[in-house]
Amino acid sequence: MRVNPPDPGTGGAAATATHPHRWRALYVGVVASFMTLLDVSVVNVAVPSIDRALDASPADLQWILSGYTLAFGLVLVPAGRLGDIHGRQVLFCAGLALFTAASALSGLAQNSTWLILSRILQGAAAGLVNPQVTGLIQELFQGRERDRPFGTLGAVVGVSTAIGPLLGGLLIQLGGMEHGWRWVFFVNVPVGIVAVLLGRRYLPGPDPHRRGGRLDPVGVLLLATGVTLVLLPMIQRDQWRGAGKWLLIPAGLAVLAGFTLWERRYRRRDTPLFDLALFRLRSYGLGTLISLVYFAGFTAIFFVYALYLQTGLGYSPLAAGLAITPFACGAAVSAIAGGRYVHRLGRPMVAGGLAMVALGLGAAVVLTGLVPGRPAPFVLALPLLFAGLGSGLVITPNQNLSLSQVPVAQAGSAAGMLQTAQRIGASAGIAGIGAVFFAVLADRQGAWADAFRQALVVSVLVVLVTLVIAVVDSLGGRRRRGASTDAGNRPG
Repeated sequence: MRVNPPDPGTGGAAATATHPHRWRALYVGVVASFMTLLDVSVVNVAVPSIDRALDASPADLQWILSGYTLAFGLVLVPAGRLGDIHGRQVLFCAGLALFTAASALSGLAQNSTWLILSRILQGAAAGLVNPQVTGLIQELFQGRERDRPFGTLGAVVGVSTAIGPLLGGLLIQLGGMEHGWRWVFFVNVPVGIVAVLLGRRYLPGPDPHRRGGRLDPVGVLLLATGVTLVLLPMIQRDQWRGAGKWLLIPAGLAVLAGFTLWERRYRRRDTPLFDLALFRLRSYGLGTLISLVYFAGFTAIFFVYALYLQTGLGYSPLAAGLAITPFACGAAVSAIAGGRYVHRLGRPMVAGGLAMVALGLGAAVVLTGLVPGRPAPFVLALPLLFAGLGSGLVITPNQNLSLSQVPVAQAGSAAGMLQTAQRIGASAGIAGIGAVFFAVLADRQGAWADAFRQALVVSVLVVLVTLVIAVVDSLGGRRRRGASTDAGNRPG
């Protein structure tokens, strides 16, 4: 199978590009994505309440938070491939129904083991849903028509990541400290039921002309094992003592190298789980790298900020969530604009957004040093708003540009790999930046403002690395366009 650079928004997608309910299908998908991505961060502020209600150990609490992310990341690529083979409606509705049931089970949990298992099931269901949404945009819209849908989806990604603590704090405030955490899960149930019914009605059904295929179980096993080995020491960084746990990361990278060798071999006789030739598309390869590094930088901010405000300064969960809202609002506004103008401005828009994020977080570093303590949320509101505006110009345009040349037949697996990179990046960022945060606290007892500042400094450095990658990509694209123009003007 060959990956061709020209725009793939034609051909196989022609039938679905005129689907009468494509905008309704998009909105159903966006709601589902919002729910599943929200559950990555919404539980953070509920941890103290869960601890009191279920008498959970630190290891239990870590798995309640991280089990969801791990299962989410493991399922993304196989789920995307299944959607490419069997159609996205079936996978979307099945995954969303499972997510809804797992949310109800989480809300009903009577002990920490019950909650851990239901959270893992919930994360796996979220992994089934999300690649189908991105694949639907590739399938239902063509060329520049995709700008608006990707802009909407990008706004959802940015807002769901940042607004989770606010919504969690609000639900706990309404439900009470003893049982409010259960409503963090129960709120998904009515929305999920309605979304499943609307998904069956509006999403395009299986295409009878869709070419079949197999899932490649060996590829699934190798990818799942490699990703698990890479993520586990990051997830268990506080519970597993000693440096031996970090040996799992090179072991995981070795398994992932084996996965690439297997996929190259499998490609000779059938469609692989993930076609590695997609990485030869510059837009997809560099876009995936940008996602990996950027999510390592910006996702950890909300983790350490929530700790600083709640544990360090004594703010309530609701107040801590409100403090992060400026970032979410900025990301929502600029993501829509970024999706609209991405084809006009290209990768330089991503570079500009990254520069804004770095400047906003840099200003937060300075202001935290000048005004530490309880006034911090008020002082940091404007820098976080500015950083959020920049973030909206990163996630949406980068996703659109990354998938712009991916054939529709591979849209699900390509989106799954892109989102897997985001999950790995987020886990690595929380582990690394969180380690810096706790190291400062251990060295200087009670120095919460200093710990937060040092964590922000590391976040800024990671964002600057992402900016370098985006600038290199922009300059490379400009040189290619210049060379193409010179060749076209050269006499025959």
